[in-house]
Amino acid sequence: MLETERLLIREFTMDDAEAVHRYASDPIVTQYTIWGPNTEEETRAYMKLMMEMREQQPRRGYEWAMTLRDGGALIGGCGLHVSEPAQGEIGYCLNPAYWRQGYASEAAEALLRFGFGTLGLHRIYATCRPGNIGSAKVMQHVGMQYEGRLREHMRHKGSWHDSFLYSILEQEYESGESRSPAKEISEAKELNS
Repeated sequence: MLETERLLIREFTMDDAEAVHRYASDPIVTQYTIWGPNTEEETRAYMKLMMEMREQQPRRGYEWAMTLRDGGALIGGCGLHVSEPAQGEIGYCLNPAYWRQGYASEAAEALLRFGFGTLGLHRIYATCRPGNIGSAKVMQHVGMQYEGRLREHMRHKGSWHDSFLYSILEQEYESGESRSPAKEISEAKELNS
């Protein structure tokens, strides 16, 4: 389990399926994903996959429920997947009732802390579709640097889509050197042009 000021980030259980389906079936939530909106069957299959993922040896995938410390409500999910030796990819998805309140940034920061501290990763990256400005801002907020645009690198519903690529290195995370507001302003201008 990971903890932040306002979140407990824990393993999913099958009891979480209804709360997960509330956001996973929402077209607003899934407009920038390569999945969804989910049917109930697709959400159950996803939950089953999450249960199986934690049994991998060595474990390479971590998908967790984001729950509020105050009251325990499940508000979304987040994860870290080890993709190469000493590298990992993070992601997050929230119920829209909890957007723009800093929860995704808290979860992303906890994932970086886990990846660099517990797993000893060297580099952590994340991607988002160009229109997903909220996700790009989360990556910038936690100190990730914009590396570039991956052109038509993923296919969804018969179409190819671009993604923005962000990353942070362990030494940048430890020193805080990539968290310069000037860099974030420059990246934001590039995103909006």
